[in-house]
Amino acid sequence: MSGRTRMALSSAAATLLASCALLPLVSPATWLVQAIFLLAIQTGVGMATRRVPLARPLTVGAQALVALMLLTLTFANRQAILGVIPGPEAFRHFADLLQAGADDVSRYSIPAPLSDGIRLMLIGGVLIIGLAVETLAVTFRSAAPAGLPLLALYSVAAGLSEGGSDWVWFLIAAAGYLMLLLAEGRDRLSQWGRVFGGGPRTPGEEQSGAVAPVRTGRRIGVVALGVALVVPLALPAMDGGLLDAAGTGVGSGSGGGGTISAVNPLVSLRDSLNVDEDRQVMSLKTNSQDISDLYLRIVSLDDFDGTTWQPSKRSIQSVPGEFPTPIGLGPEIRRTDVETTISAANWYAQNWLPMPYPPSSVQIGGNWRYEPLGMTVVGDRRQTTRGVTYTVRSLDVRPTADQLANAPEPPAALKREFTELPDSLPAVVAKTAREVTEGATSHYGQAVKLQEYFAVNGGFQYDTNVKVGTGRQAIARFLKDKQGFCVHFSFAMAAMARSLDIPARVAVGFAPGTPQGDGSVSVGLRDAHAWPELYFEGVGWTRFEPTPTRGSVPTYTQSDTPGSTLPDVSRPSQSTSTGPSAAPSASDSCVGRNRELCATESPEAALATGDDGPGWYALLAWTLGGLVSLLIPLTPMLLRMRTRAVRLGAHGRSEADIAPHTLAVWRELTDTAWDFGIHPDESQTPRKAAARIVRLGHLDPPAAASVHRVADAVEQVLYAPSPRPVAGLAEDVRRVLSNLQSKVSWTTNMRALLAPRSSVRITWALSDWWTGLKQRVAAARPTWRRPSTPGQRG
Repeated sequence: MSGRTRMALSSAAATLLASCALLPLVSPATWLVQAIFLLAIQTGVGMATRRVPLARPLTVGAQALVALMLLTLTFANRQAILGVIPGPEAFRHFADLLQAGADDVSRYSIPAPLSDGIRLMLIGGVLIIGLAVETLAVTFRSAAPAGLPLLALYSVAAGLSEGGSDWVWFLIAAAGYLMLLLAEGRDRLSQWGRVFGGGPRTPGEEQSGAVAPVRTGRRIGVVALGVALVVPLALPAMDGGLLDAAGTGVGSGSGGGGTISAVNPLVSLRDSLNVDEDRQVMSLKTNSQDISDLYLRIVSLDDFDGTTWQPSKRSIQSVPGEFPTPIGLGPEIRRTDVETTISAANWYAQNWLPMPYPPSSVQIGGNWRYEPLGMTVVGDRRQTTRGVTYTVRSLDVRPTADQLANAPEPPAALKREFTELPDSLPAVVAKTAREVTEGATSHYGQAVKLQEYFAVNGGFQYDTNVKVGTGRQAIARFLKDKQGFCVHFSFAMAAMARSLDIPARVAVGFAPGTPQGDGSVSVGLRDAHAWPELYFEGVGWTRFEPTPTRGSVPTYTQSDTPGSTLPDVSRPSQSTSTGPSAAPSASDSCVGRNRELCATESPEAALATGDDGPGWYALLAWTLGGLVSLLIPLTPMLLRMRTRAVRLGAHGRSEADIAPHTLAVWRELTDTAWDFGIHPDESQTPRKAAARIVRLGHLDPPAAASVHRVADAVEQVLYAPSPRPVAGLAEDVRRVLSNLQSKVSWTTNMRALLAPRSSVRITWALSDWWTGLKQRVAAARPTWRRPSTPGQRG
């Protein structure tokens, strides 16, 4: 087996071993079999084109083209020409599959089902990484940088995995990379046959020549393994969210102070959505006589950027014994005290504490912090709700319609903050709000009309499988299509309320649960909900319910308008029904489709299913940008490694190659010394230049002998009538490099590796190329002779 073949097989094996880290993320693992088959074909194409041989860019292009045709045959054969040639329809199908795969990644828990979109992302990613690894390690004969794409593949899997057996996959991926390095070392050592075993050598020469490549490979391996260990630890955790996996949005420390970051708690619903039954999230017991208004609020989203809502960055403090009176709540508003004891399920772990709003106090053990403006409690030091039991005292606020209608204007600062809208919001949102609320004489009247527009008379349908788009047109498209679920209704009503100068935000939590026979209330996954909260001075933040068939309509929003078809507020919502329903609910009808838990889908995930906002291509662009930003500072090192590999490659075996190979090795020797601070002196003879390198580099006798051996070979090439080939020149240079590295400090070594001084030759070469190009263009420019005039001789 040739060295190139061994390297190609090792690169494919390294890619597949690194890909094994993705196995825990998806079930079943049949995608890996397809990836192995397609990667084998791609590798075979590379081996065949290198035997022709083709130019290196053509080899890479041929492999990329075959990979594209293989993906087309596998995923888009019906849309392709002859089943394998991709056309516009095939590329559109690829875009749809990648978008669906991105949606599935954000929707499902680990392990996610193997949908076509996820399968394309996995297999396509393996082929791309495999092509990058083979291009670097085999086509361009530089295996060390091939660890970068392997590291990227492993880091993605490590960032998404949930721990446990991560070290196993790391060892497997590391073994693949080390195998690739060893294959390259064996290939380089075999290029000169028995050179290292023949001829008389001093003991120092034998040891240095044999150990230097091994030592270099060992150092590369140690650095690569260290990077692979550190990088996953530096990646952002993929946990946190509304229904599972606690995040870390709270500053460290105890006592007062700290902040809570603007991390959207709705992003990570995927960790608990992948269920076929309505799992119980928590059980509660309360002394409230009417549970239809017992919403469990987790957090409020008050920062609207035109695409989605998320919580602002707020100051947090220690949890007080008694919470202050809610902002804006006046003494004349009727209220009753409610006490609720809540027990969270052992699997339900997130760091916001569900509580009835507005809370008066909470009794709970553990590390918790309090955010005053939103009146929320959030876990500190990775504190979660998993299995905790706590008691919340809250207020059941019962304003009247007259109190809301006669509410004065809110404070200017509050109104300015909570009515802010981005300039990118489509004008149709405010226009529709004005049309819907025409004739209303107060902000309260406008809010009720908005609620009726969505819940009753606007023609909207509750549908959890719609794709309403994303980006700046998301709300506009929802208003046009009139299909969506709680996320879309709450987002749209809050934005429209702000356009009418009504302070508004979106609350996230759980709608009232289902009463049980023992007097408790069960809150399940399907009760997860989002609703708008509007501010009225004297009452405070007030809940509205624009989503049809979900939750319960507040009594204070019962309209006096003749012909209104608002539901009877005394009747509990679907989620609080104690008896079986004659018809399946919207939640029941949608749970079985695509294994989605429709009522609790993440707002951001829902808005990201359209085709007018950032999707897979944005992720690809960010990934490519990150790789480019990583490669730019490494460019001098990579170019220097490539130059060294070319100069010290398998040349000089024929008589015609003796002179070019010997001069290239000499140039590499002088450049190596230059990288370590010994500037070249072109005016000196090779013999004097060699003595200068030995003296300034303080080289050991074996390395000094290597320098003089290369210099002698150069003089023979320059002056001998028929120069003889000298074996082992490349190893002489490597011996000198190893000796120079051992003589200098680690900072000098890092400078020589990352910013080699000899890289300036690239600038010189580009300058010479540009000068030559201008000269060739000038020489090729036609010269025009001015025609002679009458009376003149030509």
